[in-house]
Formats: sequence, C-alpha cells, structure tokens
Amino acid sequence: MAVTMEAVQAALKELIDPNTQKDYLSTRSAKNIKVDGGDVSLDIELGYPAKTQIDGIRQSVIAKLKTLEGVGNVSANVTIKIAAHAVQRGLKPMKGVKNVIAVASGKGGVGKSTTAVNLALALAQEGATVGLLDADIYGPSQPQMLGLAGRQPESKDGQSMEPLEAYGLQAMSIGFMVDVDSPMVWRGPMVTQALEQLLNQTNWRDVDYLVVDMPPGTGDTQLTLAQKVPVTGAVIVTTPQDIALIDARKGLKMFEKVGIPILGLVENMSIHICSKCGNEEHIFGHGGGEKMCKDFGAELLGALPLELSIRELADAGRPTVVGAPDSRAAEIYRAIARRIAVKVAERAKDMSTKFPSIVVQNN
Repeated sequence: MAVTMEAVQAALKELIDPNTQKDYLSTRSAKNIKVDGGDVSLDIELGYPAKTQIDGIRQSVIAKLKTLEGVGNVSANVTIKIAAHAVQRGLKPMKGVKNVIAVASGKGGVGKSTTAVNLALALAQEGATVGLLDADIYGPSQPQMLGLAGRQPESKDGQSMEPLEAYGLQAMSIGFMVDVDSPMVWRGPMVTQALEQLLNQTNWRDVDYLVVDMPPGTGDTQLTLAQKVPVTGAVIVTTPQDIALIDARKGLKMFEKVGIPILGLVENMSIHICSKCGNEEHIFGHGGGEKMCKDFGAELLGALPLELSIRELADAGRPTVVGAPDSRAAEIYRAIARRIAVKVAERAKDMSTKFPSIVVQNN
C-alpha cells in the first residue's frame, strides 16, 4: 500500500520547527510535496537563517516521514529565504537592505555594542547577509571590535561609500572617518545629518539584516533616527540592575511611540560564574529583565553571562561568536539571533515592490 499525500501532510502537521515552535504545514514552510508510490520528496523553506541547524531539521523531517506506512525513499531539501518585512508607516525600506534591526539601550555601559556586533556576526554565521551600522557618533566602538580600526571606506563615485568588511559583515561607522582620539563636538542636527549620510550613502549590498548599533539614551538623536530610518523591529539591551532597567523602559517606550515593534529584550551580564571556584553570583541583580518583559508584554530573548572573555575578545577585534565560536556564550548569541530572525519573519511582509506605481496625468 503506497503512502498518501494526506498522510504526509498529517505527519508534517505534527512536526514542530525548533525555532518557530510551529508546524511546517500551517506555516506553509513545506513546499513542493511530491508522492510517487512510496517515495516522498519535499522542500522545507525557512524564513529565517539557521545554517547550523539545517541538517538537524532535514533529518527530523526524514525520520518523521519514514514512520509512515508504505513509505520508501524520502528526500527533503531545507532552504532559507529571507523576505523584506513591513516598517513604520510612511517609510519605505532602504535600498539594498531588506530588514533593519535597531539594537538600543536606555543608558550606556550595559554592553549594547558588544551585543550588537555578536548578534550581527551570529546572523551571518547562520547564513544571512548582514550589515552593521555603528550609529553611535560620539563613541563609535565597532571599528575596534571588528578589527577595522585605522581603515577608511572607499568611494567609487565621490558621492557614496563602500562598506568595509570583517568576518563576512558589511560595516560602516563614523569611526572609520575620524581620528580615534578626536572628540565629536557636534550638536544634535549635525549628528542626525551624519547618521542619515552613513545610512543612505553607504552601498549596502543585498543585506538581509542591517543591525544598527544605536547611541545610548532616548534624546533627540535617537528619536530622529527612529522616525527617519525604516526599522523592522528593535531589540533592547539591559542588565538586571534596577537603574539600567529604569532607562531600558524609557527606550522601549520611545520605540512604541514611533510605531516600531519591540522584538524583545536581551539581559546582559545576567550572572557571573567565578573562574576559580565556579560559584554563581547575580552581581547586578536577578530577574529584572524577566519582570520588565512581563510588564510590557515583551519577550526575553536570552540572558548573557558576565564573562571576562567576552570583553577581552571584543577589545581584541574578535568578538565571541568568531573568537570563541564553540563557547557557551557564542551559542547563546546564536540562539538569540535566530529568535530575533524568527520574530522578524513573523512580521507582515513588505509588499511595496509588488505593486506598480500609478501616475495620473491630465491629457
């Protein structure tokens, strides 16, 4: 007795994607299902990057379908297709960029830039094309973290800039254009103009995700950026400390006011494990991020430990995800990155390129 299409679909409905926690049939991830006697072939199309998990997903699909009565050979092909998703009303997606993810914090010193660069690198490791914009004009740190300090971007036409590259990332920062010891004594309008130029005059090349390392705070610069940049979603970085959480709440509310969805919250420096004795200590408090998420209906994307190596690797220009890819911290960054990508994939798709422009002329 040959297997039926209905039996295959029923089996796929029971199979849960490890990242979306939804079945492959209802999410329309299962495509091109073909049943030929006892042989079954299909494609699984993921809307998020998960290169490190593709083989596991493929094997789980094959194993599930092999349990069906009458099944012979099973062929499953897993692919990744990242779409552009909707942004704030009145704004259009950027040229060469599908999705913009803002990484922000209400205050400085919570590890926002370190988190941003590691999440960008994690998305790239999972198979996405990723750009990183260092939007912190007063304190650009990404050139140092990416090992690009002292480099300058090229301009092929005298009007636009080519992003620098490191570890597969396309990167742009004001830090590439000014001396590391020169203070940026600029007023708000100048900062805003510089940010818009960095964004719009950089030749981003088919970027799936542009991670924007936002300046800390919720002032004029941040608000202008949030209003003028087409952002798919924002990630808030905080520590469990009460003082940091107060400011993180302000950052979250700022994005809500300008219509940017909150993808979730990352709790940095969550726990310290003594390298000598293994004792665990919650140096900056415990449970603060989780409580904030409950208060605002947001998702706690993950919690990162307070580890000396994270700081050392970032300072050395080799962030944890590339400097210690097999470490526990690197795996946490990748898990958070996948979750962020899943949250983006669940957003409404941008359909602006699907419709023709209609021009009314008086003849």
